[in-house]
Amino acid sequence: MIRSIAVTRDKKIRTDLPYQELNSPDIVWYWVDFSMPTEAESEKLSEVFHFHPLAIEDCFHFLQRPKLDEYDGYQFLVLHELNHDTFVSDELDIFHSDRYIVTFHLTESMAADHVWKRVAEDGAAEHSPSKIVYHLIDKLVDDYFPPLYKMEDRLSEIEDEESHKSPQTVINEVFDIRSDLLRARRTIAPMRDLIYRLLGIQTFDFVQKQKAYFNDIYDHLLKLTEIVDSNRELTSDMRDSYESINSNRMNSIMMTLTIVSTIFIPLTFIAGVYGMNFVDMPELRWEYGYPAAMFLMGVIALVMLWRFKRKGWFNIFK
Repeated sequence: MIRSIAVTRDKKIRTDLPYQELNSPDIVWYWVDFSMPTEAESEKLSEVFHFHPLAIEDCFHFLQRPKLDEYDGYQFLVLHELNHDTFVSDELDIFHSDRYIVTFHLTESMAADHVWKRVAEDGAAEHSPSKIVYHLIDKLVDDYFPPLYKMEDRLSEIEDEESHKSPQTVINEVFDIRSDLLRARRTIAPMRDLIYRLLGIQTFDFVQKQKAYFNDIYDHLLKLTEIVDSNRELTSDMRDSYESINSNRMNSIMMTLTIVSTIFIPLTFIAGVYGMNFVDMPELRWEYGYPAAMFLMGVIALVMLWRFKRKGWFNIFK
């Protein structure tokens, strides 16, 4: 789908103009949005707007790192939008000049839809191509916060629920969250570097004129990076904690098995010896042989239990 919105010299907004009317002297600036375009619609980037082949190629080679390229008469930006469900980046490409802005995205873009609606509602006087670029970037960055806050809340819930779930279940969930955080960081960190680069380029008037606003976006990205890093550290601590709990439980189980095995080894030996049934074994015909053997086994078991208790092995059951 291709949609367009244009602002005339008398400050009126016109939508869905034919391509040939976009360059009319009556048009001050326009915005064309390629939303999930077909192959035929995508060819308009070259046939109608005559953008550089490398820039057009970048639109289709998913996934480019967020970047800024300058061409003759316009700038080309690659931005990343964070998918709230999969935490995978969706690409939003922007062609910008003083007279137009062209956005291209192969998937649905919440940021583009939001800013498009805002432009239509606010009126022509409130916007320009450079302001739309700012609003798009600002919306992209703002949309990074909800999923990260959601993960942060979930980690807090896991800490509160740790006594009600098995360690393996908790560890699996923590690892899933850690993977999502890693994917989110792959989106946020390159965007932070891009905004830093934009702030440092003095030749880009559309940034320098709104430097305070772009600085605000950069501050948000720094905060997002801190949130991701702190939560990743938290998941590492939780993982280590649960691995330690599992290790302690395994040690308890092994000590329990060791106690049981150690006690029954001599008892099994005695039972095995007198189970051989040789004819010349004198104890087999002794009247008190069975009670004596059972008494001896009992004494051995009690002595060994006493020794284990003195060494503190039974403290693991407390």
